[in-house]
Amino acid sequence: MRLFVAPGALAGLAGLAGPAELRVTGDEHHYLARVRRARIGDPVELVDGAGTRAAAVVTAISEDAAVLRVGAPERIAPRPPLVRALVPPIKGDRMDVCLEKLVEVGVDEIVIWPAARAVVRWDGARDDARREARRAKLTAALQAAARQSGRAQVPALAFADDLSAAIARGAAGLRVVLDPAADGELARLPLGEAAEVTVASGPEGGLAPSELDLLARAGFSAVGLGPRVLRAETAPVVAVALIRAATRS
Repeated sequence: MRLFVAPGALAGLAGLAGPAELRVTGDEHHYLARVRRARIGDPVELVDGAGTRAAAVVTAISEDAAVLRVGAPERIAPRPPLVRALVPPIKGDRMDVCLEKLVEVGVDEIVIWPAARAVVRWDGARDDARREARRAKLTAALQAAARQSGRAQVPALAFADDLSAAIARGAAGLRVVLDPAADGELARLPLGEAAEVTVASGPEGGLAPSELDLLARAGFSAVGLGPRVLRAETAPVVAVALIRAATRS
């Protein structure tokens, strides 16, 4: 079973002469004790969400805390390319599904931006409290998806106030925009040569002509994903999965 610990918690154990002890409380204790029904002696993998992991064993467990004996932490190097997805808000729980599946197929960074034709409007710049509440909810979903899919690193999540700001998040590497009307194909792009790949996708109503023009001027290559029009929550997931398959990462 796997538990997430605070970033830096495992790094602080590096260099110790022998196994260290770590006390686990809160949500992770609930998951360990009540969801997984762990017992003394059970093995646990600890990850910090930033690419460090360590093997541990449950040595004590109570109603409100568990104590783990932790071995030496190790750093898991990310496998290139870094894959970034620029996605707009999507209506209902389909947004959660989209982000969950992006984690499973291997995205490294997710940037949410306010597309002109999006059914859902997240005006975070004018409502910081709601933005932070959304961030906390979505970050928890990303962490749960990382645990389920066996990832030691939780993808970074960012909100952009407009498309230009979203584009600026990835100034280097290969850039693609998903457009069902485009003749370009992902397979024909030099994916294996890129250190970073940024994938921009549109909302339920599609990307506006001005957005496609801005992306083209920013160096994004327009590509389709086959003869059928995929839903807003499906297209970025398929694209990231294809990139990971093509680069064997």
